[in-house]
Amino acid sequence: MDRLTAMETFVCVVESGSFSAAARLLNVGQPAVSKSIALLEERLAVRLLLRSTRGLTPTEAGLAFYERAKRAIEETDEAELAARGAGASLSGRLRVCAAVTFARLHIVPAMGRFLDQYPDLTLDIVLDDRNVDLLEEGVDVALRMGKLDDSGMTARKLSEARRLVVGTPAYFEKAGVPATPAELATHQAIVYGQRYGGTAWTFRRESSEVSVAVSGRMTVSAAEGVREAVLADLGVAVASEWMFADELKSGKVCAVLKDWALPPIELWAVFPAGRMVSAKARAFVGFVEETLMSASAAQSESAV
Repeated sequence: MDRLTAMETFVCVVESGSFSAAARLLNVGQPAVSKSIALLEERLAVRLLLRSTRGLTPTEAGLAFYERAKRAIEETDEAELAARGAGASLSGRLRVCAAVTFARLHIVPAMGRFLDQYPDLTLDIVLDDRNVDLLEEGVDVALRMGKLDDSGMTARKLSEARRLVVGTPAYFEKAGVPATPAELATHQAIVYGQRYGGTAWTFRRESSEVSVAVSGRMTVSAAEGVREAVLADLGVAVASEWMFADELKSGKVCAVLKDWALPPIELWAVFPAGRMVSAKARAFVGFVEETLMSASAAQSESAV
């Protein structure tokens, strides 16, 4: 087995988590995969994988080899793509990470068009509200919300959306509509327990800035829970327009204090540090950016 094929097999084993899963993905027998890894470890004279009843875990040497092997495979793919010309189709697997609710509402429904455009491409979408380690999780590109703390990351800003105080008409009928940010202190707040959530909500209007300490009986660790709590008439929340786009349009959810502004939320495409951005990742990011722009334009037209 040649070196590149051995690297591809090893990368597939790490990302799929087992020899059997890798064998299915590579369309070969499991003994062939086991033999390939054994020969690779023998040639390198180092243990790459730890085997246990819970599955396979890369050793420190295995993780270092995985990162470089994946990079070598991507660069080989890029070289072949460049040699075949711009008209060549993208192929292989693209592993993407995104926040659960944003992906469910705005990314996953659009993926049919993306996959139709690239029929030889396979998508692996990891949904997680946390900022996962891209290298450790084998992620090619992540869609992240908010400002980026790590200035050393390779990233590209795709869009931004307003953040609003939202609730249902039924909740506001029961609790009253706040006329000022200070009145939120008397309301039931649905608190988002991740980054850019919390109980301090800061508003701006012209030169004025007001910070309000809110409280409530429910703190939720995922945006999906915040969304469902609001729709269940349980309280008010700070959320992006993306989270309630359809409900704001239909009136099922209302925004209040609209003459006050909250800091907008940014959407970034983030790539693993030290790794060349693949053509597959660039195509996906371009598609997401185009999709959001089209949705924003349609929303603006409907508002006129």
